[in-house]
Amino acid sequence: MSWIFLGVAIVAEVIATTGLKASEGFTKLWPSLLVIIGYTIAFYFLSLTLKEIPVGVAYAIWAGMGVVLVALIGWLIYGQALDAATVIGMALIITGVAVINLFSKSVAH
Repeated sequence: MSWIFLGVAIVAEVIATTGLKASEGFTKLWPSLLVIIGYTIAFYFLSLTLKEIPVGVAYAIWAGMGVVLVALIGWLIYGQALDAATVIGMALIITGVAVINLFSKSVAH
């Protein structure tokens, strides 16, 4: 279940972070509520994850996947440019998450 909890935490964090732009500095009510609720859900499920997955590993996966997904959403929804360095960096992040999951002995599979 801890991997499902981590997935929920990642999705909630990505939704909340995406909502930050739409909230326009917390001046728009509904996007602001989305941010607050999203981060609450994200941190709650991240805390459940930490019962079984080491904090360093869970946070690396949570943060890394969050960065990649938010960058992709920024590109898809907000039309933000992704240059070659950004794409290479995101590929390295995804590779790092895969290496942690496939080869780390500190991850409970």
